[in-house]
Amino acid sequence: MTTSPPKYLQEDNLSEECKKLLSILPKEKGWVGSYVCNYQGCWTPPKFLQGVIFFQQQFQAQDSDIYHSLRHPIFEPNHPLLVQNSHVLVPFLEHTLYIDGRVPNFLTFTSPRLLATHVPFASLPKSVQDSKTKLVYLCRNPRDTFISMWHFANNLIVHHKDTNSIEEMFYLFCEGAILYGPILGMSLFHRGRNSGVVDEILQMCSIENLSNLMVNTNGKFSTGEEYKLFFRRGEIGDWKNYFTKEMSDKLNHIIEEKFQGSGLKFSYV
Repeated sequence: MTTSPPKYLQEDNLSEECKKLLSILPKEKGWVGSYVCNYQGCWTPPKFLQGVIFFQQQFQAQDSDIYHSLRHPIFEPNHPLLVQNSHVLVPFLEHTLYIDGRVPNFLTFTSPRLLATHVPFASLPKSVQDSKTKLVYLCRNPRDTFISMWHFANNLIVHHKDTNSIEEMFYLFCEGAILYGPILGMSLFHRGRNSGVVDEILQMCSIENLSNLMVNTNGKFSTGEEYKLFFRRGEIGDWKNYFTKEMSDKLNHIIEEKFQGSGLKFSYV
């Protein structure tokens, strides 16, 4: 089954500069779109490349910027998370604000600004790297990460193309050719934490709570994807139901090479 790609993957509105760059960048098969390209050591869909470039060229960070925050009393009846999808509340810079050559008006954002990005540290605008924003590196069990990404990608494409085999996607995962991969090179922004509300935040943001909200069971992005596709209860250790011994050995070898000398290691359930 193959039909036209969804709106968020169509390569329209790309600038001539972006098209020229795409013609020379290394490419690999995409998990959702037809391919991804390697830009500054990071794999990205061509649709989002222009947003990444505009983000790099135009964005000016502020020391007060917040990349993870909760600004409303937990569980108040009109809390934004109860009536809007989290991706809408905290917009992605490269996916939303700078997509298709747009120039966002940050004057409409209240301070501190709440923003999101998948762009790795090496590709962030200089103003971000030079700001006082704190960076927190997150690592998740790569075996379960792969299984979750494989299910997610197949759920996104099931209506417009054939799903991906686990063998082919595992090869791409090991090559680092995933959305904003390689997976062992990702970082996350974070500023501020109030330990007194951690448990309430965990409850509010739990998969059980968010996945059952009406906005997430019935809502869609403007580009057509259903919010519910972004919710899947991934169980720790679920990789055992899919991995062969050869797959485990190969990924272990890659991780040992990447973490050599760091003192870091993963403990698997």
